[in-house]
Amino acid sequence: MYKISTDDGKTWSAATRLPEGFLGPIKNKPIQLANGDMLYPSSTESITGNIWNVHMERSDASLQNWKKIPVASNGFGVIQPTFLIHGKRLQMLCRSKQNVVAQSWSDDEGQSWSPMTATALSNPSSGIDAVSLQNGMHLLVYNPMPSGKEWWEGRAVLKIALSKDGITWNNVYTLEEHVNGEYSYPAVIQDEAGRIHITYTDQRKHIKYISLDLL
Repeated sequence: MYKISTDDGKTWSAATRLPEGFLGPIKNKPIQLANGDMLYPSSTESITGNIWNVHMERSDASLQNWKKIPVASNGFGVIQPTFLIHGKRLQMLCRSKQNVVAQSWSDDEGQSWSPMTATALSNPSSGIDAVSLQNGMHLLVYNPMPSGKEWWEGRAVLKIALSKDGITWNNVYTLEEHVNGEYSYPAVIQDEAGRIHITYTDQRKHIKYISLDLL
């Protein structure tokens, strides 16, 4: 379902259901392309077999003319993609079962995507989010630890990384660093004034909010 606001979120339309078979964005935010089309990062988790797959969904600016775009998993189990914008080239970063952040690239504004490959970023199969910044840099919020025996292990550390090209990343700030605990499922945006806004779960009991400027 979606709602539309024409007054900066003060009021909202009635809810409208997406076309049959479409899911919309899964966890992370969509992006609007240069021609006005919307690109939605989507994924599925099977009821049986624990199979993870990513696909893209696309609509025009008026949320009509929806279509699905497949992404070759290339042996990776991936969900919850997030987008980075490199001029006309797009990059997708995904949570994976393989204990790394996985990636795919598009050279045609999201019409097709390369097979999934591993990045150099360690990740314990936990949620990530990223954003391309106004200064041309790219920012990622993620858990940089290996996974443990239990599903929540590796989520006690949450960091911010920056990159010029989406390939080489440097950790620049630590949001959380503990021996135990779960700090996960980040979301990040940049506002029109350039300020960064981040939310994430704190022990699955609270939602933490961080606002910061990059120097």
